[in-house]
Amino acid sequence: MSITSIRLEPEMEEPLKNLSEKLGWSKNRLINQAVKEYIERHVMEDLRWADTLAALKSIQTGKTIPGDQVISWLQSWEADKELPKAE
Repeated sequence: MSITSIRLEPEMEEPLKNLSEKLGWSKNRLINQAVKEYIERHVMEDLRWADTLAALKSIQTGKTIPGDQVISWLQSWEADKELPKAE
């Protein structure tokens, strides 16, 4: 594990200390968890953006599926025989 120093803004020190005590976690563990969640959130945003761009490209090229077909497929999930996914 590498060591990275950070400078906390003065107004962050007391809330960090309080939350650390409340959770029974070290400030180090709490900061690591916060950074991990922040990075995961941004990775997910990047993935969603890539999905959005792919969807827009599909629309621009005319590769779409009518809404009624999508609804029928979704409703078939509860049926004995699920409809095949439209391509």
